Amino acid sequence: MADKTIFKRIIDREIPADIVYEDDLCMAFRDVSPKAPVHVLLIPKKEVPAVDDLAPEDQSLAGHLMLVAAQLARQLELNNGYRLVINCGPDAGQAVNHLHLHILGGRPLGWPPG
Repeated sequence: MADKTIFKRIIDREIPADIVYEDDLCMAFRDVSPKAPVHVLLIPKKEVPAVDDLAPEDQSLAGHLMLVAAQLARQLELNNGYRLVINCGPDAGQAVNHLHLHILGGRPLGWPPG
């Protein structure tokens, strides 16, 4: 059996996290190394390594993540805007092989991002 990712260990409550949202399908917590004043990671509880690994049966899960991201942005008072980032693969900077959305805000964010 492969080692658990850090995100799976957070889901399993083996590692503490500052959880800001949780339901049956997903969990959101503050990033321990924030890149903006607000930096929350939103993860599915289902272990999906990357966006490329989403299957047709994951369509409702992917939509749920988008709706929760918007709900969290409102909850976190990101009224002037926010950025959603999904890195896919090492060249994009994906460091954990568990699908996750970065919700970034609280300051103007430059473009291009990197």
